[in-house]
Amino acid sequence: METIYLRQQSDLEALSIPNIVLALGYFDGVHRGHQKVIRTARELAAKKGTAVAAMTFHPHPKTVLSPHIREESVRYITPLPLKEQLLEQERMDYLFIVQFNQAFATLEPQEFIDDYVLALQAVHVVAGFDFTYGNRGSGTMETLPYHLGDRAGSTTVEKVCENGKKISATQIRSDLESGRVQDANELLGRCYTIAGTVGEGEKRGRTIGFPTANIYADPLYLLPASGVYAVQMKVKGKWHDGVANIGYKPTFHEDKTEEPAVEVHLFDFEDDIYGEPATVQWHHFIRGEKKFSSAEELIKQINKDKETAYRLLKSGQI
Repeated sequence: METIYLRQQSDLEALSIPNIVLALGYFDGVHRGHQKVIRTARELAAKKGTAVAAMTFHPHPKTVLSPHIREESVRYITPLPLKEQLLEQERMDYLFIVQFNQAFATLEPQEFIDDYVLALQAVHVVAGFDFTYGNRGSGTMETLPYHLGDRAGSTTVEKVCENGKKISATQIRSDLESGRVQDANELLGRCYTIAGTVGEGEKRGRTIGFPTANIYADPLYLLPASGVYAVQMKVKGKWHDGVANIGYKPTFHEDKTEEPAVEVHLFDFEDDIYGEPATVQWHHFIRGEKKFSSAEELIKQINKDKETAYRLLKSGQI
């Protein structure tokens, strides 16, 4: 897959792109609804004998449309590098990343179609039923055929539901913020994942018999709710089972830190992994974070959590 950044319309002039079927969307999460859009585009491209491409936008539109929201405060289900990786796994030939800024936000719907869709040799456009484009989202899937005219076709992908509810990034975000990682995983079609680096912590885990890897996650990731989880972690190229805690360690700290700590205890693992990149998959919520009256009480609970995590992961459930 070739990734192409479009910071302004003139960036398209130097491109040499074959005819494409183009999937449009913001695609945060690349969840099952997004996957249906992407795979519909891929199937149509195969029938038409064209390349297939996806177009997304960065940064998040709300950081441009809502001046009080700072870009660095936005948390993503899939930060841009992960989104790119997932779209590559969906076998896109091209990924166009359009810089979302004030100039782009004020484009009229016809200008967006002419300057960013048809200019890319799109012969067919695919998007979800609720996709909007142009100034104030005034272009919709109902107006898309009008704006494309006879120059390209279009396909609207209807909503994908789970238990009667639309699969959406908003719902996945709500599930993660409530600790419902299994529900989020069901909507994603895979385990929720964050990436970061193993760094120095307080090393208290070693003193109570449960050494932990402190994961300094990319701050763009949305973290699940505080609590204890059954997880898998990839480090040095291998996956390991473990139990993780997200939170503020109230047994040892009276005051909350600005950001919660992410600590992972890996089963039967003793390697030195300080400074190593790590990826954590969140499988099951076990319990919320709580303050214990003593270290001994905490140790008893950690043993129970470890047994629970081990059982859940060995059960093969996602």
